[in-house]
Amino acid sequence: MFLGGTQRERDSATAYRMGVEVLSTLLGSGIMGQIVGGYHASMSQRCSLHNETLPNGNSSLLTDTLENTRRAYTVAAGVLGSLYCVACLVLFLGVKEQPGPFCPLGKTKLPFFRCLQTILGHRSYTRLLCGFLFASLAFQLAQGIFAFFCTHAAGLAGSFQHLVLIMLVVASLSIPFWQWFLMRFGKKTAVFVGLSLIIPALIVITQVTHNFLVFAFMVAVAGCSLAVLYLLPWSMLPDAVDDFKLRNPTCLNLEAFFYSFYVFFNKFAGGLSLGISTMSLHFAGYKASDCTHNPMVILTLRILMAPVPITLLLISMAVFYFYPINEERRKQIRVEMEAAGHRGEAEHPT
Repeated sequence: MFLGGTQRERDSATAYRMGVEVLSTLLGSGIMGQIVGGYHASMSQRCSLHNETLPNGNSSLLTDTLENTRRAYTVAAGVLGSLYCVACLVLFLGVKEQPGPFCPLGKTKLPFFRCLQTILGHRSYTRLLCGFLFASLAFQLAQGIFAFFCTHAAGLAGSFQHLVLIMLVVASLSIPFWQWFLMRFGKKTAVFVGLSLIIPALIVITQVTHNFLVFAFMVAVAGCSLAVLYLLPWSMLPDAVDDFKLRNPTCLNLEAFFYSFYVFFNKFAGGLSLGISTMSLHFAGYKASDCTHNPMVILTLRILMAPVPITLLLISMAVFYFYPINEERRKQIRVEMEAAGHRGEAEHPT
């Protein structure tokens, strides 16, 4: 993460970084979708021959299909895991942490729990963290069941991987636009506008079936909103770090705490969304061996696809509304940081 330079330089660096992250996600989703997508379509085709749960005489066909799908997911996980290891090696061998002029590398002077208490007591950071948590939970919940929804509720079992690619392509192409938008209208405005875009898209997706073109347009709108989730929270975090430094000038080298909690809550949202969707489908009576599902399963998929994520997004936007760092405060932070830098240069001349 780039914390040096001006606010404009950091925002630009964040936009480039998140653009590359979306492209890498696009690559990973493309690999995953192409490997497993065909097996979802194959299972749907076999089920369509019977229009109900396969009878005992043909249950081996479905068993073989499920086993092949399981094997496909294993292969995809191995491929993506290998790419992840390569990325870790590139990061470890090719990136070196650069200390700031007044924040030399080293251990923090405060104990761990004291650092934790100080950071979590910072209002700007905690509100940003909570808003990011609810927004991330909303998106990951919808993304996590998208394949199931397309297969069992929307009648697009063989097309979900193409829809995911459309969404991620639009997300990657939208990042430069949102970078311009936040520079022009401010970050809080960009958050509200961007997160609001996905709400009508989710509503339409749950109401339309067997219509690829409508789904493609709606996931494109959702991809535009997804770009905001990738870009804005990470663009707002350095502002919260600067605000913390100004309010706590004796607390140095705590950036790792800020970013580790950010990543932790993102992963926590992913795990929580998986648990919510899995338990909901379990109590609804979902069985992988069934070709057709009871109405409660379809209703559960629709609820998890739209009402729950929309509620979480509204909570997220309510939290962001009370986020104290607006554009006026950002300008004030910039002036105070520049003044602090000049004082540091006077105290530590080269």
